[in-house]
This record gives sequence, structure tokens and C-alpha cells, in this order.
Amino acid sequence: MQSVQSRKTFRSLGTVILLLVLAVALFAAIYGARNWGARAAARKLNNPVPVTADSLAAGKQTYREHCQSCHGERGDGTGKKAAELSVAPGDFTDTQKMSDITDGELFFQITKGRLPMPAFAGKLSEEKRWQAVDYIRTFAEPAPVSLAPPQ
Repeated sequence: MQSVQSRKTFRSLGTVILLLVLAVALFAAIYGARNWGARAAARKLNNPVPVTADSLAAGKQTYREHCQSCHGERGDGTGKKAAELSVAPGDFTDTQKMSDITDGELFFQITKGRLPMPAFAGKLSEEKRWQAVDYIRTFAEPAPVSLAPPQ
């Protein structure tokens, strides 16, 4: 008799676990679809901040205060806190990767964050986030070529 009761309890527990797994999968699918739509819209955003010496200086200051500790001084993802993170920070010096990401996508990532990176929507103004995008772009720019003959 106890054996029959044990099997019923085991089946009930199995059913509950199965339902929980299905609920989590459904939530993940809905969240992923919604997030994909937001990312697609972000891809089309145009940067309203023109790249000037002043905007780059402001972006550099924002980067130093909020990004450098993880992404590194050179933007290569090797900041002093990088080793502590569960996900490696992005490498802004990777020209191929950076050429595939629009300004709008970078702005979206800065705005919304994604663990372990915090969201900056409530911490930085839109202008400061766009200035940071402009500055981050400088890490993937090729070094200027000198046309002067070697001495």
C-alpha cells in the first residue's frame, strides 16, 4: 500500500517539476522574443550627437567613470574588475565585431545593461550615453598612418 502511495507522490512531484520547467521555458521564449524586437528597433536608432572634440571628451569622462573598470583603459575588456565578472566585458578594439554593431545597439546595451553590466538609463542622461557611444567607437579606429619618412 505504501508503495502505491509513494508512486503517486513521485508522479505528482514529477508533474509539478515538468510544469515548472515548461513555465520557465515559456517565459524565456516570450522574454527573448520581446527583447529581440527591442534590439531590432535599437539597431535602427541614429546617434543624434555629432562627433566633436567636446562630445568625445565628455564621452571619455563618462567612460572613465562608469566603464573603464571593467572594459579597460584601452577598451579591450581587461579592466581591473574584468576577472571578477561572470561574463567577460566586451572588447571594443575588435574592429570586426564593432563594425557589426550599430550606434543604436551600443546605446541600447548601455541603456538597458545585461548582467553583469548594470543599466545606465537611470544613471546617465541620453546625451551622456550617446557621447559614450561616440567615445567607445574610437577604440576600434585604425591607428593613423604616418606619411613622414622614417628618420
